[in-house]
Amino acid sequence: MLTRLLHSLAHHRLRSTGLIAVALAAVVAALLPLTGSSPATAAIGPAAAGSVDPRHPMAAPHEPVVPADAMEPTAPVLPRNGWTVSASDEETASENGRAVNVLDGSTATIWHSKWSGTAAPLPHTLTLDMHRSAVVSALVYQPRTNSANGRVGSYTIQLSADGTSWGSAVASGTLGDDATAKTLSFAAQGTRYVRLTATSEAGNRGPWSSAAEINLLGDPGSPAAVVDLSRTGWTASASDEETAASGNAAAQVLDGDPDTIWHSRYSGTAQPLPHSITIDMKSVRDVSALTYQPRRSGANGRIGAYTVTASTDGTTFGTPVARGTWKDDDTVKGATFLRTVSARYVRLTATTEAGGRGPWSSAAEIRLSAPANPATAGSWGRITGFPLVPVATALLPNNKLLAWSAYGVDRFGGSNGYTQTAIMDLGTGAVTQRRVDNTHHDMFCPGIALLRDGRVLVTGGSNAERASLYDPATDTWSATEDMHIARGYQAMTLLSTGDAFVLGGSWSGGQGGKDGEVWSASTGSWRTLPGVPVTDTMTADPAGPYRADNHQWLHATSDGRVLQLGPSKQMNWISTQGDGSVTAAGTRADSADAMNGNAVAYDIGKLLTLGGAPAYDNATATRRAYTVDLGTGGQPQAARTGDMAFARSFSNSVVLPDGKVAVFGGQSYPVPFSDATSTLTPEIWDPATGRFTEMASMAVPRNYHSVANLLPDGRIFSGGGGLCGDCATNHADGAVFTPPYLLNADGTERTRPVITGTVPAHVAGGAALPVTTDSAVTSFALVRAGAATHSTDNDQRRVPLTFTRHSTTSYTLSVPSDPGVVLPGSYLLFALNSAGVPSRARMVNVG
Repeated sequence: MLTRLLHSLAHHRLRSTGLIAVALAAVVAALLPLTGSSPATAAIGPAAAGSVDPRHPMAAPHEPVVPADAMEPTAPVLPRNGWTVSASDEETASENGRAVNVLDGSTATIWHSKWSGTAAPLPHTLTLDMHRSAVVSALVYQPRTNSANGRVGSYTIQLSADGTSWGSAVASGTLGDDATAKTLSFAAQGTRYVRLTATSEAGNRGPWSSAAEINLLGDPGSPAAVVDLSRTGWTASASDEETAASGNAAAQVLDGDPDTIWHSRYSGTAQPLPHSITIDMKSVRDVSALTYQPRRSGANGRIGAYTVTASTDGTTFGTPVARGTWKDDDTVKGATFLRTVSARYVRLTATTEAGGRGPWSSAAEIRLSAPANPATAGSWGRITGFPLVPVATALLPNNKLLAWSAYGVDRFGGSNGYTQTAIMDLGTGAVTQRRVDNTHHDMFCPGIALLRDGRVLVTGGSNAERASLYDPATDTWSATEDMHIARGYQAMTLLSTGDAFVLGGSWSGGQGGKDGEVWSASTGSWRTLPGVPVTDTMTADPAGPYRADNHQWLHATSDGRVLQLGPSKQMNWISTQGDGSVTAAGTRADSADAMNGNAVAYDIGKLLTLGGAPAYDNATATRRAYTVDLGTGGQPQAARTGDMAFARSFSNSVVLPDGKVAVFGGQSYPVPFSDATSTLTPEIWDPATGRFTEMASMAVPRNYHSVANLLPDGRIFSGGGGLCGDCATNHADGAVFTPPYLLNADGTERTRPVITGTVPAHVAGGAALPVTTDSAVTSFALVRAGAATHSTDNDQRRVPLTFTRHSTTSYTLSVPSDPGVVLPGSYLLFALNSAGVPSRARMVNVG
């Protein structure tokens, strides 16, 4: 118990002598019997059937191997000296439930809402006053340890500079009903006051709220909602530079080459700290963040403690707009400003060397960022907390998003026979949690296929032979026949026949031999395909089948055929008729193997592949992207298109209604469970130009075990990452990205076309579909509902529709008759106007 609590404290970087004492006190408190019967201290009876048990001990095999950097969060815990706290109400008559207890360093004391006499109703608030401005990126909530009562369930977080004016919530969500510390993330920004509002009690035990400790995390070094400024014409000068022994001039921080550096003077008598480097942008601009890339050729001169100041004239520099201490490693770092400043000059001053190796400072590249223009770079909504890490997601036909993790909300391991799930109502934002036991299936690391009738088929994973069905119409889970071959990390796709195909998956159930199988929609049974050996489709991963047959890119076409177009560089046609067969389909142009890259069907018979790495992990990812055109001759034609700005593996990509493709997250050097080398800038690829455009940066890294889904309103959900137990890289949250096609420059929503009247819930292939709109539109598209896990979503595809115009607002759409084009299932029907603005989609079942 002590080990687990100390791990939890390490998770949040709460490391000090006082806090070790807190940990011991908490253990003692936890071992004491519960006494009394007040709402604040009443013991909770036996757990109800199906109740959440996220701290169940992990069982071998497949325990996570967590890198050391994943045990340390990037954002520092802010010192609480001088802070004060107030509450909307507190219990002082029947216990010491004062708000100040959340800052006393002891988990044995608590704040509790007023419960004696007439209990104060929900909501309840806690307001922290830091008595100074600081960049804040998360609130760490530690529930009480001596009782479940008052655990915060749903919540919001707001910020204020003056304690009077409170903007809209920067974060909201639903927390799991357990005693573990919760990190509630939001976009890093400067503030003085932070308010936590509890709107429900996690277990619905009463109108109460409580907290043992509250901490705040500072700048994670990943500025959110910004775009890099063009450095064309800029100059750089330094307090000193090394030009005698080497050409380490200040100008090299702007040359775009990470292998050239500025270095403080070290020849002869080294120039002592501090050292500064000043960027002249040649005109006054809004600036909100600085990015610092350390040298790659050695550790000397890595900047530790720093300040950032700004000036309009190059002479008068004000108080620092950012300050902090960077880690002693070679990863790219950032500094979020307390506020956006209008400046021509920005100065970075190094006051220590990160490793204490000498009086030196150095930099490979320095970039400056500005707030993103929503009309060109999109915008991010607030962070939504989930009661679990969403490792897998599926868009449901009832405007809800299904998510699940493993047997635990924040960890995996063994074959426990149950799964933690959650459903987000996309209309209200409400998230509900459920543990699924009746299918005896731990669905971590599964294959997923969305069926013709809207059900979700989930196969394998930790319980490697199992297969389960979720029916959104009845909100029920049921088991279907076990697969013949046990698997985990396999790929699936629905076939044009309405059956489902699965291939690969040596992560679980033994290595090798994960040949093809087909699940029958009519019988619920499986048949093996001896003519579809997985060996023909594997990458050359050095780990062998364990990694080489994972997460395949499968695109279903006519007559039950499937194009396997990656991640192996060799592509293959697969027939699922009879015993099945595999026919080589050429290579993906000059692409290498691209494990954990993405493949997206953006048009009929046309796919974009992007990113990935030649090995599952510990390999350099690629910036390259390719198009694959199925054509009409049976031999796919692959060609290289424009490169991404950033190399990515473990990313997720989503096709948009207009045929563009958005990519989120990933790492330039993929390491499971690590957030090092994260790519925080999304990009959108345009098939008309073959070029990627950078979007507004995201607040939270999305890497291994992250997801992304297109939503019915044309926005994108991006969430998850981690699932490594007591690590610092569990991201039990998500956020919604609004693409630029929906936004004006001031961030307001552009006028959308509206699909009016009745759209049938079901249409057959080849049908004529009458549609009316409130204004003129120029195109229509069907986008199949997606299901994402492990950077793979073989369900999504976009089908542009031909149509006949009867009037400005009346149309008849032609639905393709080939189920290999319009794969049976649930689709989002979008109408787009001449400005490319999409309507809110109508959900239509096709097939």
